[in-house]
Parts: sequence; structure tokens; C-alpha cells
Amino acid sequence: MKKKASGFPPNNMKWLYPNLGVKRWFLLATIGIFLFAAGFSVMNYGVALGYIELQFRETIYHLTGSAPQTAVPVGIIISVLGVIAIIVGFKRMLNSIISVLLPDDEEPKIVDVMYTRQHLRRGPKIVVIGGGTGLSALLRGLKEYTNNLTAIVTVADDGGSSGKLRHEMGILPPGDIRNCLVALADTENIMENLFSYRFETGTLKGHSLGNLLIAGLSDIFGDFQKGIESVGKVFSLRGNVYPSTLEQVVLAAELTDGTVIKGETAARNAKGRIKRVFLEPGECHPISKALNALEEADLVVLGPGSLYTSVLPNLLVKGLSDKIREVKAPCVYVCNIMTEPGETDDYQVSDHLQAIIDHCGTGFVDVVLANSQRVPQELLERYADEGSFPVVGEARSVEWLGAKYVERDLLQAEGTIRHDSERLARELIRLLFRLKPMGERIALVDSYLLNQKLREKP
Repeated sequence: MKKKASGFPPNNMKWLYPNLGVKRWFLLATIGIFLFAAGFSVMNYGVALGYIELQFRETIYHLTGSAPQTAVPVGIIISVLGVIAIIVGFKRMLNSIISVLLPDDEEPKIVDVMYTRQHLRRGPKIVVIGGGTGLSALLRGLKEYTNNLTAIVTVADDGGSSGKLRHEMGILPPGDIRNCLVALADTENIMENLFSYRFETGTLKGHSLGNLLIAGLSDIFGDFQKGIESVGKVFSLRGNVYPSTLEQVVLAAELTDGTVIKGETAARNAKGRIKRVFLEPGECHPISKALNALEEADLVVLGPGSLYTSVLPNLLVKGLSDKIREVKAPCVYVCNIMTEPGETDDYQVSDHLQAIIDHCGTGFVDVVLANSQRVPQELLERYADEGSFPVVGEARSVEWLGAKYVERDLLQAEGTIRHDSERLARELIRLLFRLKPMGERIALVDSYLLNQKLREKP
């Protein structure tokens, strides 16, 4: 049995929500009914309607009496019943039409669907930058607060199905982009089952259906970005997904001993401490739509994800980090919960921030958001065997680097250690309220409703 929603506002009140696009048309329909009756009356000098009204009135007087003390209340009751009949009639008509378009297994109420979509469409504009599973998990949480999401995704992946398609077809690696598309879909379960299906035999062994679909659409349209956009139109995504660049780039890493390693997979498995990463060719440029999204953003989020192979490759695209520095939107870096063997061994939160500063300069990150929740001992021991340990944070060392430090309980420890998408999204929205006056871009009523939604959850 489904748990009844207790959201704000109540369902009946949602019909009165501004900009829902219902009240104006209901009023127009009511005026239309009045004009139809008035026109019919004018056409026959009021004979037909006058006779019907007279007979109806006489019947009511016969049943209740014509004295003012009874006639007035009865008249009010009849008027109210008329209004209720109009509302119920229009509502049932809408139900009959729209229920055909809604999934049978969910059977959501029309007002909930309309309210949610209109409310989310007017939500804050948030740009998230990164790659890997961390980025898609964050999008999955943020889409409950806004439809104005933009994911800028790294295209340096050279392993697995994405790597094969990249080398064989010459397209950008679709894997991380596929995960973001799934996370932003309205019908996420259906899309995940479809896009995540992986062939286990034959020449397609190891490939996911989603990667092949993106590759096929890119070939049809002759453009990788148009292929992505076509997927978005089919699945009604709650946002946009852009590659950080449309150029074929290779991620390279220089270790502290001077060794240079090329390729994301090689960098991830490097036996040594990474000094810096860079892209080849260095003169790669972001797409204009990604820059436009940054200009309009209310909040920019870096991560969560692998520091050197998911977050920094995006920021190394020429012009992208400069644009983030130029815009007024605050920039929040979501630090990883655990260190990554070969990438961030022995790193603290401040070391992650220092790496970003070393590659992009100062005055770039405004806030660092880190996890404060303890990791269960059993998981700690298992991760320690793999060379991964909790990332320790300290406010003073982070603030010395020029950024505010915020710690929250963000852990989801169910077999693996990762950020809880709902809690992470909620904390980012709360940070946005504190860092940027919502009235600058969001209507007062939408800001109020968003605040109410945050208060519903601990």
C-alpha cells in the first residue's frame, strides 16, 4: 500500500498555486457558460430561459417556501452546488483526457503532476560539473527541487564500453553522459533498465544499450550533442546534459617523480602521487550552451567524483574555469568521502581544494561541502584493504585557502560508501538559500514553497 503524501501545500490548495495555468482557464470557461446563456436569452427575448428559470424557482419555493429567511440560504446553497458541479465537471474531464497520457502503474493525481512540473520549472538554475557515478547520484537528488539543471560532463573516459566506442567510431565517450541522462529522466526506472542493459555475448559483449543508442543517434544527426538532445526530448529530462568539450581529448598525468602517464584509466591506476593533470590537446574549448548555462546559474557545483579524473578534466577545458570565476553564482565543491588509491592517497579535504587551486587558481571555490558522518567499522576495514580511507576535514585549513567549510551528514553506507543523493541535494539547496538571495531570480512564492519543502525533511 502506497504511503499517502503529506507534502505542502495540500492537494486541494495546489489548484490555487500561481502560474499553474488552471485558474485563468477555469474563469474563462465560466464566463463562456454565462455568455452562452446570455446570448441564448437575447436571441429569444429570454422566453426559453425565463420559463425554465421560473419553473425551477417555483419548484424550489414550493419545497422550501418563499420567505426571505429560507429563500436566501437555499439560493446560496444552490449557487454553491452549481460552482461545485462546474469544478467537478472540469476536473473529471481533465482526468479523462490526461489519465490516458500518464503511466498506468503510478496513477498520480493530475494536480500533483501539474503542480510538481510547474513548480520545478520555476526552480533555481543549478550547474553541476564532474563525471562518474557521483555526478549522476547528485542529479537524482537535485531533480526533486528543480527542472533547471545542467550537467557538464567529462569526456576523457577511455575504458570499458565508452573506450571501445571512442576508438572504433571516433565519438566522444558516452558512458558518464548516459548515466546523467538516466538520472534526469522522469521515468527513471524504465530508462535505467533500457539504458543500463549490457550485452553479455557476441560482438556487442560489454557494451550497454544506452551507449549504443547515443552512438547511433550521434551518427544519424552527425553531431554528438544533437544525439544527446534527441534522447532528452524522447524521455522528458528534467535538465540538460552537455559534454565539457566536443573535441577528442586525452587526459595525461604528471607524477611527482616526473613520470608522465597518458589516458584516464592509466592515470587512475598510476603507481605514484599525481602532481598535476592536463589535457591533450590543450587548446580544447567548451560548447557555447555550457557557457550560457553558467552565466544564468544560481549555483555551480563541482563533484562529487574523482578529483583528478572526473572533476579537474572539465576545469582544464580552456575558458570553462574562467567562466565559473566570472559569474556571480557561488561555487560549491563537494569533497569525496573516501580517498582513492593512486589518485588521492593520504589526501585531506584541504588537499583536494589545494589541487583545484593549483590547476585553476585562487578565488574559484566559495564553499567546500564535506561529510561528517562516521563510516561503519565493517566498511572501513573492507575499504582499508583496498587502500581507501576517510577524507579528514578541518575548517581552519580550508578557510586558510579562501573557502568556507561546511560539514554535514551525507553518508550512504549500504554495501558501498557514497553520498546520499537526497541529503546532498537538500544541503546544496540550503546552501544556496544562505549564499544567494533567492529573490534575485526566483519569485517570492516559489522561494517560499521551496523553503517549505526543505523544512518537511530533517
